[in-house]
Amino acid sequence: MLSFLKNHPFAVEAYFKSSLVMTFAVPKEQLQNLIPECLQLDTFQDKWAFVAVAMVQTKELRPKGFPKFMGNDFFLIGYRVFVRYTNMAGKSLRGLYILKSETDKMKMEFLGNIFTHYNYTTTDITQIEKQKMREISSIKSKFKIIVENTEEPISLPENSPFADWKEARRFAGPLPFTFSYNKASKEVLIIEGVRENWTPTPVKVIDYEFDFLNMLKLENSVLANAFLIKNIPYYWKKGKIEQWK
Repeated sequence: MLSFLKNHPFAVEAYFKSSLVMTFAVPKEQLQNLIPECLQLDTFQDKWAFVAVAMVQTKELRPKGFPKFMGNDFFLIGYRVFVRYTNMAGKSLRGLYILKSETDKMKMEFLGNIFTHYNYTTTDITQIEKQKMREISSIKSKFKIIVENTEEPISLPENSPFADWKEARRFAGPLPFTFSYNKASKEVLIIEGVRENWTPTPVKVIDYEFDFLNMLKLENSVLANAFLIKNIPYYWKKGKIEQWK
C-alpha cells in the first residue's frame, strides 16, 4: 500500500510565485552513471549533458481540485538531470530525473516522502532582497546563489555551450515529464506537468556555490544558463506506470 502511495496517486496543483533555475553543462560521460538504465541523457551537440538546480517558491500546493485554503506554501529545491525516455508506444519523451529534493518545512518532507519517490529532506532557507540583488542560501545544505535583478540585456554565462538565449531555453525546464524508476520491478513512473503562460526571463548570476554538486565531483562543468519565472499556475497529473523491457 505504501509503495502505491509513492507513485503520485492523484494530481497535485500549486501556484509558482517564483522559479529560479540554473542549468549546468557537463561532459555527458560525467552524468551517465547518475541515471537509471531506462533513461538516456538529453544531450547537446552529442557532447554536453545537463544538471539543473531549481528553486521554487510555491503557494497553495494541494491535491488538484481541493480549495486553495487547504493548500500549503513551501520552498522547494530540486537537483535534476535532463533525460529522455522512450515509452511503450515508441515516443521519445523529454523530462527530468531527480537526484535530490529539499524543502523548508517538515510537513512537505513528510507528505512528499509518502506520495513521491523524491526523497525530500528539510533544510534552512534564507532569502534576502536588497536593491537589485537577490540572495538565496542555506547553512545546513551549504549553498548560496546571488542573482541581479535587471531589465538590461543579459549575456549568456561565460563558457556556456549555447550560442544564444533561444538555444539555451531548450534546457531551462521545467520539461514536460519527470521520471522515477523501480529497478527491482523494472517499472518506470511518468509524471506529466502542465503549465500556462510559461515565459522564462534570463537572469544574471553574480555568484553561486552548491555543496551537493561539489559532492558529485563533476569535472569540467560550466554554468550554461539561468532563468526566472514568476506567478504561474502549475499542476502535475496522476502518475502513470510503464513496464520497461
